[in-house]
Amino acid sequence: MKFSFLFLFFFVININNAQTIYLDSVTKVSKKTYIYKKNKKKNLKLDYYKPKKLRRNFPLIIYVHGGGFSGGKRNDKNTVNFAKHLTKRGYAVASITYRLTMQKLGFGCNTNAIDKIKAFNFASEDISFAVKYILENKRKFKINSDKIILMGSSAGAEAILNLAYVYNNKILPEEFKFAGLVSMAGAVTSIKNITKKTAIPSQFFHGTKDKLVPYNAAPHHYCKKEDDGFLPLFGSKAIAQKLKELDKSYYLYTIKNGDHSWSGRPLHQCTKEILDFLYYDVLTESKRQTEINVY
Repeated sequence: MKFSFLFLFFFVININNAQTIYLDSVTKVSKKTYIYKKNKKKNLKLDYYKPKKLRRNFPLIIYVHGGGFSGGKRNDKNTVNFAKHLTKRGYAVASITYRLTMQKLGFGCNTNAIDKIKAFNFASEDISFAVKYILENKRKFKINSDKIILMGSSAGAEAILNLAYVYNNKILPEEFKFAGLVSMAGAVTSIKNITKKTAIPSQFFHGTKDKLVPYNAAPHHYCKKEDDGFLPLFGSKAIAQKLKELDKSYYLYTIKNGDHSWSGRPLHQCTKEILDFLYYDVLTESKRQTEINVY
């Protein structure tokens, strides 16, 4: 791992004088779709975006779309543009389909909290199978297995946070650990498993007036205790605070009075901040604790 990091450090410097890989656009993009898990009802697929001109072990972004676990697509226009934006800079991106288990149940205060937790876990399971598939075909995908980063929006953010910090994973190798994550308006059911051992560099985008997913600690959708869907969650602020207490790297981007639209807006409004986090906090492993407030 030390060798690969040193190789990355020296290779990263400059391409074509002023262009820096992972920060600037240095290559074109190729895309191919794969089935990563076969199901009776519906095969689960991923769109794999690969840098065309670079022959190396790519850092890999696993992108998980939002949609309340009942909708959303791996290949909507914003996701495709964002995936290409990252891939042009040297990352590989796998945008995945996962089971939308809440299509007939909804995801509000009338939906049983147990079903909400199941949705988190089913999605985390599917993400794990996608990562397993790529790891088992590492030579074909040409990825660096030490630099796999989770990224998700809304429900996708809840799924990746659940996977990183709550889910009991029996699918991936025991020694496997994600290199980092980027959460856009996500939250978890518990922060007790976030420890010095499990913590990974984490970037958060969240509006303080998000009425669906709490910015700090509050019930999901701000449901009342007597509601079937009452589920306490810990949002971006609460998770970042836990990482701060553990003296671990985090990047909290707070939008004052921002609503849930900030689950998707970073894909086109905050690409510089995302690239900054990926480069410094994940790839070069700089130890930073960043907090940005915008209005």
